[in-house]
Amino acid sequence: MNIIKEARKDQTAIIKITVAEADYTAEVDKKLREYKRKANIPGFRPGMVPMGIINKMYRKGVVAEVAYKMASDSCFEYIEKEGIDYMGDVLPSDEQGAFDFDNNTEHEFIFEVGLAPKVELELTEKDKVTRYKIKVDEEMRSGYRGQFLRTYGRLVDVDVVENDEAVMCTLDNGDIKSEDAYVGLISMSEEERKPFIGKKVGDQMIVNVNELYKSAQQRASVLGVKENELADIKPEFNLTITKIRKYADPEMNEEFFKMAFPEGNVTTEEQFEKFIDEKIAAELKKESDYVFSQTLREYLVEKANLTLPEGFLKRWLLAINEGKFTMEEIEKDFAPFAEMMKWSAVQKHFAKTLGVEVKQEDMLAEAKAYAAAQFAQYGMMNVAEEMLSNYVQQILSNKEEANKLIEKVYEQKVIEAVTPLVKVSNKSVTIAELNKILAKKQK
Repeated sequence: MNIIKEARKDQTAIIKITVAEADYTAEVDKKLREYKRKANIPGFRPGMVPMGIINKMYRKGVVAEVAYKMASDSCFEYIEKEGIDYMGDVLPSDEQGAFDFDNNTEHEFIFEVGLAPKVELELTEKDKVTRYKIKVDEEMRSGYRGQFLRTYGRLVDVDVVENDEAVMCTLDNGDIKSEDAYVGLISMSEEERKPFIGKKVGDQMIVNVNELYKSAQQRASVLGVKENELADIKPEFNLTITKIRKYADPEMNEEFFKMAFPEGNVTTEEQFEKFIDEKIAAELKKESDYVFSQTLREYLVEKANLTLPEGFLKRWLLAINEGKFTMEEIEKDFAPFAEMMKWSAVQKHFAKTLGVEVKQEDMLAEAKAYAAAQFAQYGMMNVAEEMLSNYVQQILSNKEEANKLIEKVYEQKVIEAVTPLVKVSNKSVTIAELNKILAKKQK
């Protein structure tokens, strides 16, 4: 088997592989004997078809199949042996000529590869990157505190409707009377709540149940009828308020602390406020770290000033998507893909030069943090360790989720390794100021 590599323009190379008859004959004969063993041809008993007939029927196709596989495998082995750094995948070359499996015994296969750019980056204190630290304000503290307390809150009776209370009432249109109807103002828009604002227990008002309860299923349930009976019901009802209830934060007492912090790490209001501040600080650090990683990433990619085999990558994207996108669509969305590929090359460079690797304990820690964040979205701030561990295992057993975590941890570790090599200046900003900075970056 003969292999030749030839450089081409636009950061591509051609790999020509000639597969000779001596290379493929043994494998072809083995496959044909298998065909003979399984062949079911009229006039012959199973396994007794003459080899001449098998050769005539199948040899050309088997030669093509075996020769191509040998060439393809050899191409990847050659790339690995020679240490060729390429992007995307190997593609059949446009220079490939026609095959003649009827007359030729040697067959040349031509592959094309897009060569990765060489990354040369020296970093010193002259390389400056800004880290934005987010200021904690009272609105932020109040919002996080309220979100946490809502999980352990309760409904209490009040005298007047002020905003998004829960209203218990009687609905009566003369024909139907529902004495335990419920109206949840929290799910209404500000405009829809207006007629209720200021109302007290005992107050009455005329409502249209079709507007009050958008869902036919809900209307039927409230009025105690079947859905197919709704069309015959007069929608105007007299509504009498019988009870008004609103959400109230739990009292800062022993019962609350035991419920919210069963491990006993928070037992006083002062400790609770400290807990809230620590949680906010942790969340803001995540946000700050993310913005810094994006800022450093952009700086490194810009400084590296890499060129890509763009033409090849576009053809590769067209090929692997198998008709899902046109070349025009790929051209339109190519810029962000190119930035991603440049960053991938930069990451690879620093991972190699700085000895970055992702270990099992890194994956477990990231999966645990991700699982805890998922539970927190549903107000579950203190999840039992066993439940958390079980969810971590579910995440890691999902190949797609695990790959996402690997990519995230890999990038984090590269950023951590590179950060000491540049000069980082800290700047305090508000959330609003940070959002403006991010908006500019996205333009």
